[in-house]
Amino acid sequence: MTYIVTEDCIKCKYTDCVEVCPVDCFYEGENMLVIHPDECIDCGVCEPECPADAIKADTEDGLEKWLEINTKFADIWPNITMRKDAPADADDWLQKADKFAEHFSESPGTGDG
Repeated sequence: MTYIVTEDCIKCKYTDCVEVCPVDCFYEGENMLVIHPDECIDCGVCEPECPADAIKADTEDGLEKWLEINTKFADIWPNITMRKDAPADADDWLQKADKFAEHFSESPGTGDG
């Protein structure tokens, strides 16, 4: 089992989860975060820290697509280990459905740099 970041993170990109991760397994895209499933130690401390409820255990039904996305982009995007301010409009995107098709960006974020 591993934890993964799902669609609810898109355009919200709160980083509260990053700050509590003991193994620094989060990676930053332009408008969301992902967890590297091979680095995650399944401790679960990140899950309750996410204001968008975007972090799930990969054992939940229907998350295969998100496991693939987390795996792919964790190898491409830069590592993030420090909390950053959320985007100014993050709260406006909370609870919005179907964000992936129109709003997911493959572009990397800045990471800790």
